[in-house]
Amino acid sequence: MRSFSPGCAPPSRFRRNSESCGRIGLATWELQLIRRIWIAITLFGLVLGIWGFWWEPSSLRVRRDSVEVPHWPEALDSMHVAVLTDLHIGSPYKGIDSLRKLVRRTNELQPDLILLPGDFVIQGVLGGTFVPPEEIVPELAKLHAPLGVFAVMGNHDWWLRRPREMIAAFEQNGVPLLLDDAVRVDAANAPFWVIGIGDFWETDHDVDGALAMVTDDAPVIAFTHNPDIFPDMPARVNLTIAGHTHGGQVYIPFVGRPVVPSEFGERYAIDEVREEGRVLYVSSGVGTSMLPVRFLVPPEITLLELKASR
Repeated sequence: MRSFSPGCAPPSRFRRNSESCGRIGLATWELQLIRRIWIAITLFGLVLGIWGFWWEPSSLRVRRDSVEVPHWPEALDSMHVAVLTDLHIGSPYKGIDSLRKLVRRTNELQPDLILLPGDFVIQGVLGGTFVPPEEIVPELAKLHAPLGVFAVMGNHDWWLRRPREMIAAFEQNGVPLLLDDAVRVDAANAPFWVIGIGDFWETDHDVDGALAMVTDDAPVIAFTHNPDIFPDMPARVNLTIAGHTHGGQVYIPFVGRPVVPSEFGERYAIDEVREEGRVLYVSSGVGTSMLPVRFLVPPEITLLELKASR
């Protein structure tokens, strides 16, 4: 005689054995469900990998934004500034051909002023190939803007064994490289100053020294590589522009940006920041550093429209 556990109905031709108590293994439909879940997870991971490691890093967008600048004159209202930062030429998808396309597309935007806040080369990015300044800067010299093209150096540029090569490349190609220096720009409607501040990590970044070269009360645009210098910027500077953070390279909805190379974390990661009446704008840049990944932080030409405060 066959026996069964208490409370357990005996199997019958109307009930599958797998549905009886004390069963061993999973029903066919359960196995199929698990298999489908794993397939979905695998496909989702594959899509994210393609997106983050190929599609987005290889792309380029033009990000248009407007910034209301304190004490910015009406005569300069709607002035357009193109910001090309963290080019990291030699990082995956960002070779010389990509740089030529970047220059051409920027010129097509017809900005009034172009600022280059540093990190033109790479140091140790996975899958990258180092490209020397002698090949990069001649392409940057093809940028055109009626009010000028100006550059500063970033930490990767200073990490070169001979950073003097970077400085010489800019000098030889006629692109002003501002090392704690100031230039007065005589716009048709009103003059203003552009000051370039040294990198926060790799130089002494002499803000006071650069401002000492400003000889009148015309408005001042400061640009630098690392936004962490912003707390040291006095109110005399109408607008500070920076890069360096890459916007974190990865943004996860409802979570944030896991890695931001700033002492202030996500606060200075990207876009406009206002503190005590002063304004900072951080561009997420073009290339990649360390890992060649971008997710929901696409490479960008940042085109700023400067608006007079109302």
